[in-house]
Amino acid sequence: MSRFRHFILAPLLLGGCVVGPDYSGPPELGRATPGPTFVRQTAGVSSQEPTVAAWWTALQDPVLDELERRALASNPSIEAAQARIRQARASVRQERAALFPTAGAQATAVIADLPGLDLQSGRANGAPSPAPGPSSEQGGDTSLEFYNFGLNANWEIDLAGGQVRRIEAANALAAAAAYNAADAQVQLTSQVADAYTNLRDRQQRAAALGRALDLQRQQLELAQQRFRQGTAPALAVGQTNRAVQATTNDLAVAEAEFTIYLNALAVLAGEAPGSLDALLAEPRDVPLPPQSVAIGDPASLLRRRPDIRAAERNLAAATARIGGAEAARFPRISFTGILGIGGTSLADLVAGGDISKVAVPQLQWGVLDFGRTSAAVAQARAGRDEAEAQYRQVVLSALRDAETALARFAQQRRTVAALAEIKRSADESAVLMRQRHEHGVVSLGDSLEAERQRVLAEANLRSAVAALTGSYVAIQKSLGLGWTYPAETTSSRLSS
Repeated sequence: MSRFRHFILAPLLLGGCVVGPDYSGPPELGRATPGPTFVRQTAGVSSQEPTVAAWWTALQDPVLDELERRALASNPSIEAAQARIRQARASVRQERAALFPTAGAQATAVIADLPGLDLQSGRANGAPSPAPGPSSEQGGDTSLEFYNFGLNANWEIDLAGGQVRRIEAANALAAAAAYNAADAQVQLTSQVADAYTNLRDRQQRAAALGRALDLQRQQLELAQQRFRQGTAPALAVGQTNRAVQATTNDLAVAEAEFTIYLNALAVLAGEAPGSLDALLAEPRDVPLPPQSVAIGDPASLLRRRPDIRAAERNLAAATARIGGAEAARFPRISFTGILGIGGTSLADLVAGGDISKVAVPQLQWGVLDFGRTSAAVAQARAGRDEAEAQYRQVVLSALRDAETALARFAQQRRTVAALAEIKRSADESAVLMRQRHEHGVVSLGDSLEAERQRVLAEANLRSAVAALTGSYVAIQKSLGLGWTYPAETTSSRLSS
C-alpha cells in the first residue's frame, strides 16, 4: 500500500513542471524602434497625451456625437467582436476545466451467452480439471448476467505542463479578442466621423454649386440677349452654355455623393438607409478640428493602439503553444475510478449489500512516433516566429499611419490658409465689381462672373476645411483612439 501511495504522489509532484519557453514580453524592434517624437510632427500638434475615448467631442458637433453613440451601440461589427470575446473567454474556462477530474453516473447491464466457456469454473470447456465435482455439471454454465449502477471518474495529470501552456494560450487569445474588439471601435468611430465630414462637405458644395448655377444661368440669358441684339458672337453663348452644363453635372455628382454618405452613415449606425434623413437634412458647417491636437509620442502609441496590443497577445499565445507541443514528449498518466452497487440480478441494485470498487491507473508514453512530436514542436516554433514578424509589421504600419496622417494634416493646414486668402481676394473683387457695375463702369456680365468666382472660392475653401477635418480624423485613427473597454481589468488579468 505504501508503494502504491508513492506511485500516486510522484506524478502529482512532477505535475508542477512546465515545459516550453516562458513568454518574456514584446520583442525588441531593432531598427524599427521609433524615436522620442514623431518625425513629421509640426506646429499645431502637441506631445500631450490624447484622450483615448470619445475624441470626436473635440469637434463640438452634437449631430456627430449622436451618430457615434448610435454606431457604438448598434453596429453589427461591434456586436460580432463582442461575441468573439465571449467565445474566447469560454475557451479559457474550457481549458482550465481540463485540469480537473471528470465525474459522472453510469448504469451497466451485461447479458451474455458465451459457448465454450465455463463461467463458474473460469475455464474453457474441454480444459483439464483436477477432479469432477458437484459444480462441474455437464456442459457447464455459459451464461452471464451482471448489473451495476454507480459513479465513474477520470483524471489525467498534467505531468509536463502542456495543459498549463494551453491555458496560457487561451488567456492570451481572449485578451487579443478584446483588443480586436477595441480596434473595431477605433475603425468604426473614424469611419463615422469621416463619412459625416464628407456628407457635410457635399451638402455645402451642392448649395454653393446651386448658387453658382443660378449665376451662370443669368450669364447665359444675358449672352443670348446680346447675341440676339448682335452685340455678342455665338461662340460666347456656346461657351456660357457649356459652363452651365458642367456646373449642372457637378451639382448632380455632389447631390448623389451626399445620398451615398447618408446611406453609409445609416448602415454604420446599424440602421436601414433613410432612417437618418431627418437628422441630417438640416445643413450644417463642417466641424473644425481644435487649434492644438494632442498626439503624445511614439512610445505611447505602441502602448495604446489596440491592434498592436492584439498582435502582442497573439505572440504570447504562439509562444505558449510551443510548450503545449513539447509536452507530448513526456509520459501521460491518467486514472479511472468506478464505484457502484450491483450483482448478477436486478434485485442486487436495490439490495446495496455489495459495493464494487475499481481503480485503473494508466501510463502512456509515445516513445516511437517517427518524428511526429518533433514536427509539431517545429511547427509551433515557426508559428511563434511568424507571430513575432507580424507584431513588428503591425508596429511599422502603425508608425507609418501616424507619420502620414501628421504630414497630411500639416499640408492641409497650409492649403486652408492659401484658399482662405483666395476667398478673401474673391470677396473683395466681387464687391468691387458690383460697385463698378452700379456706377456703369463694367457690364452686368462681369459683375456676375466676379460673384460666381466668389461662390466657387467659398466652396473650395469649405472643401479644404473638410479635408483638414478628415486629416484630423485620420490622426485620431492612427493614434488608436476612440475605444473603450468596460472590462479592462478583466482583460489585463487575462493577458497576464
